[in-house]
Amino acid sequence: MKISVDRDECYGSGDCAYRVPSVFALADGFGTVLPGREGDGDDPEVREAAEKCPSQAILLGE
Repeated sequence: MKISVDRDECYGSGDCAYRVPSVFALADGFGTVLPGREGDGDDPEVREAAEKCPSQAILLGE
C-alpha cells in the first residue's frame, strides 16, 4: 500500500516522524515519506500514524 503526505493538509506537528522515524521525516516544516519507503503502508505502525495524524494528512492508497 502506498503512503503519501498531503502538504496542503499537513501543518508540521511532527507526530508521524516521532511515531515512525524509519518511514517519516520533517522537511521544510512538513511531514514527508522517506525515499524508498512509499510502499510501506501495510506496516501497522504506519497505519497507526495515519490514523492519529492530527491534521489527517497521511494518505494510504493503492
